[in-house]
Amino acid sequence: MPLLKDKYQKEIVPEMMKKFKYKNVMQVPKVEKIVVNRGVTEATTDAKLIDASAEELAQITGQAPLKIAAKKSIATFKLREGLLIGLKVTLRGDRMYYFLDKLVNLSLPKIRDFKGVSPRSFDGRGNYSLGIKEQMTFPEVQYDRVDRVRGMDITIQTSAKTDAEARELLTLLGLPFRREN
Repeated sequence: MPLLKDKYQKEIVPEMMKKFKYKNVMQVPKVEKIVVNRGVTEATTDAKLIDASAEELAQITGQAPLKIAAKKSIATFKLREGLLIGLKVTLRGDRMYYFLDKLVNLSLPKIRDFKGVSPRSFDGRGNYSLGIKEQMTFPEVQYDRVDRVRGMDITIQTSAKTDAEARELLTLLGLPFRREN
């Protein structure tokens, strides 16, 4: 069992029930899924880059990514419909908790001049998104095998009804929010 999942069940659920006065354990918000998304714009000129990026994303998340094709042709971007331009991984269950634990405890602290994640990146429905500019913060990525620095977008979907509930949940899970003045 992942440590973060164990912490959620034993510590976070009782604390959330007390703070938000839930009557039932099932009302306590939980993390439903994490979606890791990466656009590979260079794939329009070199199709092999999407495979290298997919292998790297698979190492980071522990799951093979889904290759995303362009929906429309846009001539100014040299983009044709059906051309592979992105990657997406949807994590659920234990893999989701392992990834979140690795993100919070290993990857985010390695970012230079890191002061915390933005508290303004909630969508109004209890979901949180953040972007990482380089993949080298993850321990699985070998520095000498990286051909190009690429970032990724990470969306954490919760069952929370409000952003306040979701923020409290993510704070208790260890996500370091930046202090706003």
